[in-house]
Amino acid sequence: MAVEVILPKWGLTMEEGMVSEWRKQEGDAVAEDEIIADVETDKITNELPAPASGIIAKILVSAGETVEVGTVLAVIAADEAEAAQIRNA
Repeated sequence: MAVEVILPKWGLTMEEGMVSEWRKQEGDAVAEDEIIADVETDKITNELPAPASGIIAKILVSAGETVEVGTVLAVIAADEAEAAQIRNA
């Protein structure tokens, strides 16, 4: 089953963050808790870990884009077949 990668709220006053760099790309395999992106907030740059193991099926927020807390940044699929379905949807 696919898992959404959501921008977490790392601080009490955090309202948004900017994906400064994707360390993994669509089609890359990832392990749970592996760092997949760097996210800049108004105070610090945080490393974003993968919430699950699988394949990065789709990146929804480009590097350099600022989004609100709770935004879905990417989708991790359980396997390549599911990743292909998500990419083609």
